[in-house]
Order: sequence, then structure tokens, then C-alpha cells
Amino acid sequence: MRPRIWHAHAITSLVGCTALVLGVTGTGVAQSQGRDLGRQVLGAGDGWGSAEGGTTGGSAATAEHVYTVTTWAEFKAALRDGGDAPKIIKVKGMIDAVSEGCDAFVTGGYDLQQYLKDYDPAVYGNDEVAKGPQEDARVASAARQDSEIKANIPSNTTIVGVGRNSGILGGSIQIKGVSNVIMRNLTIEAPLDCFPKWDPTDDNNTGNWNSEYDAVVVYGTDHVWLDHNTFTDGRYPDSERPVYFGKVFQQHDGLTDIVRGANHVTVSWNRFQNHDKNMLIGNSDSTATTDSGKLKVTLHHNRFDGILQRSPRVRFGQVDVYNNHYVVDEAQKSDYYLFGIGISSQLYATDNAISLPAGASVGKVLKKWKEAPLTAENNYVNGKRTDLIAVHNAEIPEEFLQSGAGWTPTLRTRVDSPRAVPGIVGNGAGAGKVC
Repeated sequence: MRPRIWHAHAITSLVGCTALVLGVTGTGVAQSQGRDLGRQVLGAGDGWGSAEGGTTGGSAATAEHVYTVTTWAEFKAALRDGGDAPKIIKVKGMIDAVSEGCDAFVTGGYDLQQYLKDYDPAVYGNDEVAKGPQEDARVASAARQDSEIKANIPSNTTIVGVGRNSGILGGSIQIKGVSNVIMRNLTIEAPLDCFPKWDPTDDNNTGNWNSEYDAVVVYGTDHVWLDHNTFTDGRYPDSERPVYFGKVFQQHDGLTDIVRGANHVTVSWNRFQNHDKNMLIGNSDSTATTDSGKLKVTLHHNRFDGILQRSPRVRFGQVDVYNNHYVVDEAQKSDYYLFGIGISSQLYATDNAISLPAGASVGKVLKKWKEAPLTAENNYVNGKRTDLIAVHNAEIPEEFLQSGAGWTPTLRTRVDSPRAVPGIVGNGAGAGKVC
């Protein structure tokens, strides 16, 4: 049984496309430069990414720094060329970062079947972390994958997909320690960790599989615009992962994590679908020295479909979340949350649309990790205006939440009625949908 998704009538779709044009082009450079996605910049007032000088990416690139790439090797070479000079990289078609498969990374005698025999809890126990030849071989094989699938994005870069069906399969986009990056119109299939680690001591000494590689990580970087992308597990959904030692063989990490002092980020008109751990904004309670006063992020007009948790989970940051549509699957209704409230977070979540299946707990929309007041107003659940904090406190009193984030967003271009959001976002979000 699918959740009941409520839609606006036909004219709303037209309004949604109009809003999209305004949101994408703004009133400045992008509008004057027409439909060339590589030359467009984030519009004025469009979320935190537009603050303090805005986000322009590689829009000023000269002709010799505009690239069209069709392979992973070409993509990484284009990233390296020209250093931090403005560059535009046009991705044509679906580029596979793991085209030769996981076997290409195996070294040191790693063999999954032998690994399973060596660390079977019935043999190895659960008292200490995995050690020995197979764990050493796993680490060496993982290092080979790491060096191959990670792509480091330099400052002043715009990456755009060409047409409706372009993007990256199995690569990990590292926007790390740089400034001024734009990614648009790309389908990003989350990287599959070929060599997950078994930790016998995890999960209260019952053991668990742990994986690496986010699809996109924004780490210590300022001014980023992620727009009109589709982020998904694609060919490798978690539901099809095998089970070993009674635990899912977890091969995915996050889709888009924004961490370690990252700041001034706008995430707009994207689709996040069929994934477990979606988005961390702040990845540790112990990073106050780097994260306090930063992690300012705006999420608007995104569709989250089949996402189990972290949409987003927030620590420290002033995070503005509005006009998004969240769709929870029947299979997820007993074990999900949308908004995670973490240490010193200042989440401002308003005017969102949430579609839940029958019997799902509305109180689980919010998940409290640490004491931190939030604002959650004018959100609609299955077409009905709902006070998310009041419902949460009534259903889950042991996680009592306080209202009032302590700030009010000013960088919003247009706020649509939450009743219209499912239709607007459904028609306009994701790769291939830039009007």
C-alpha cells in the first residue's frame, strides 16, 4: 500500500514551473545569460547559498575551461585541469566510476566468503574488533576503491548534466575544503561500498556492517548550490542487500552530507529517493569549535521519496527547510523519521508537505537527539495542517520538544502553499526538470 499523495489541480503545475524559473534564474546573471546551465548562478535571496557574495560556481569560465566529459577518467582530468580557475564541466550520458566492477579493487587475497568464515560470531565472537589477514586484505582493497571512486571538486566549479539522462554512477563527489561550487541536472547513483567492515562490537556487541562513501559530501566548504539533481540508490537498493550474521550487508552511507564547518549551502529542486541515511548537517556532537556559527543550509522544493531517515538530521546549524514534499513508504512507516534535532541545532521547518501511509505515526516525523528548540509551523500531513511539535510531544512525551528556533529566515524567494507543494515539486524537482 502506497501513501496517499495529495496533488494540486492542473494550474498549480504551471505556477510551479513559473516559480522554478524565478528560483533558478533570480533577477541577475543567470537570467541574462539564458538557458546555458553552466553559466547560471544562484539567484539573489535564494537561501543561505546566496548570502555573503552568493554562489556563482564556474560561470565565468573562459572557453578553454569548459569541458564535455563522457568517462570517469575524463571527468577527473577536467577537475584537475586549471586548478581553481573557474570551470564548467558538462557531463554527457551516465558515467560509471566502477565500470570494471568491485573485482577490479580486490588485493591482498581478500575473499568475502573467507572473510565471513573468519569473523562469524560463532567462531570469532563479539568481544573485539575484526583483526587478521582477511581484515587487512579488506582494508587494502577498500583503499584501492577509495582512491578510484572519489572525485575532488575544486573551487569555482560548475558541474551540469547534459539533457535529461546524464550523471554519475558509483562515484563519491568530494566538495572538500573549497569554495563556490554548483552541481545541477545530474542523476547521482550512490556509491556501493565493495568492502564493508564487520564490527563485532557494534550495536551493543551484536555486531554490524559499516560502509563508507557518501554520494556527495560538502566538507569545510562555503557557498554550494545543489539544484535539480536526482540522488538515488539506483541499481542497488538496500532492500536487495544480503544478510550476513543476522545483519544487513550495508553498502551505502549518506546521499548528501554537509559537515565540518561547511557553510552557506542551498539545496533546491532535487529528488532524494530509495535510500536509508539521507543527509547529515553536522556529523558529530564534538565539533562545536568548527561547526558553531556555520552549517547554514537551506532546503527547498525537494522531493524525498522512500528515504528512511535524516532529511535532514541537524547539529549546530541554522537550517531552513521549506516547501519540500516527503513521501514515506508503507514498508518504512514503523521505523522512519524526517527531521532529526541534534545538539545546538536551530531547525526552521515550515510550509512542507508530508504524505504518510495509513497507520503511520505522525509523531515520528520529528526525532529528538539533544535538547534544541525548533520552529515547525504550517506543515501539512496528508493534506491537513498539522502542528508537528504538539503531535510529537503527545505521541512521544519522553522526547519532549521545545518550540522556537530563535531566528527567522529572510533568504526565501517564494513560499508556495503547502497544499500545492506535492504538485509543484512533483512536476519540477529532479534531474531533467529544469524549465
